[in-house]
Amino acid sequence: MRFTSSWKKIMLLLAATMALAVGVAACGSSDDDSGDSGSGTAGGTQDATLVLDFVPGAVHSGIYEAVQKGYYEDNGINLKIIEPTSTADTLKLIDAGKAEFGIADGIDLATQISDGREAQGIMAIAQRPPGGLITLKDSDITDPKQLEGQTVGVTGVPSDNAILNTIMKDSGGNPDDADVVTIGFNGVQALESGKVAAFTGFIPADGVQVEADGYPTKSFALDEYGGPSYPGLVVFSTESKIGDDPDLMQGFVDATIKGYQDALADPAEAIDALISQTQGIDKKLATESFKAWTPLLGPSDTFGQFNKKNLESLSTFMVDNDLAKEPISPDRYATTDFTQPKE
Repeated sequence: MRFTSSWKKIMLLLAATMALAVGVAACGSSDDDSGDSGSGTAGGTQDATLVLDFVPGAVHSGIYEAVQKGYYEDNGINLKIIEPTSTADTLKLIDAGKAEFGIADGIDLATQISDGREAQGIMAIAQRPPGGLITLKDSDITDPKQLEGQTVGVTGVPSDNAILNTIMKDSGGNPDDADVVTIGFNGVQALESGKVAAFTGFIPADGVQVEADGYPTKSFALDEYGGPSYPGLVVFSTESKIGDDPDLMQGFVDATIKGYQDALADPAEAIDALISQTQGIDKKLATESFKAWTPLLGPSDTFGQFNKKNLESLSTFMVDNDLAKEPISPDRYATTDFTQPKE
């Protein structure tokens, strides 16, 4: 789904100027990008690359916390973090063997699997979807049904329409009666300027951005209006990489979980870690955004885990909305080898 203006989103204008390989070297990794990903180092650690889903944002704080505290290095990983120019680039880089790990929206990952790609999830960053409809609090819209006859903005990504349709139908509305316009990833600006009455977006990112701009919002979350409670953001690799190097996968997952557990325990420290390793992050905005993301990340003691029933619900949602031709089994979507409690 990638309601982009968030993670894909909070920094839209910044993203437009970003080069594909803007890298943040972590744990002493080299600045030379010419070598193959996954090579070893003299210190006994293994080089690995993580491609974000978008420019760094609050929801990535746990990763940067883990970098700063040396958790990846402790697990034998010399991690480099790079930013893509689009979600498609993240998926392409993993497919091409240029990186070991990527982050993707849960629906985007399902779409790639449905299209025959080798991608497979290894851990969930957000256990619930961040997407939904965002409108202004001072509007007359108190229920999604009231979007009938109103202009609603979508990015143009097919899943946006599925989200809009699901939310409106669940509230008793007819999405065919809404004036749906494609606005790209400019939902925040379109809502604030009055071009649209509502737009599809990431509530913890886009919604927080609108609030920070001085416009109180009202939001209708997908999983509260008939949609599946699928993992909103997933770390993925390929089936072959997972099979070839399970120790690398386990080390990455363990370090990342530890970083997010620390972030959930002390958000201010995690935001400082994010800001110290990136550029262009507004501390107040990031703090509010992480606060909004927190309920979606799941309890600290189950962070990263997949829920089989939720993955089945996502598969049904994909097929019902013509986003996938065939159901995707939970085991194909994600492996639980690295996140579930060991017997």
